[in-house]
Amino acid sequence: MNHPLPDEIRLPGDKTALLLRYGNADYHLSAELLRVYSPSAEVRGHGVGQEVLQTGKRQVRITELEPAGNYALKITFSDGHDSGLFDWDYLYHLATAQDTLWQDYLQRLQQAGASRDL
Repeated sequence: MNHPLPDEIRLPGDKTALLLRYGNADYHLSAELLRVYSPSAEVRGHGVGQEVLQTGKRQVRITELEPAGNYALKITFSDGHDSGLFDWDYLYHLATAQDTLWQDYLQRLQQAGASRDL
């Protein structure tokens, strides 16, 4: 898709979010949102319909950010998850669609009788 690269990437001291800046637009992506929408096979499964609902991630933090070449970020989370590579297109999608994605996540949790807490 070739969405823009962020002009700035910041991890605040409390590590509860990733801050991305694209031009004059700032996006605040919570660690929880990033974790439950990780592009890893553990979360996405290996095909359509194989997604795994992530539960109990309210308190998750980002423990490490590493560049993956020039195309992605590898994010390590406090629950040990570190297998998803967030490419620039996917990060831009998460940033610009986060309200819809968040509501979808909350709805799926409710339907499953699951919780954001452990």
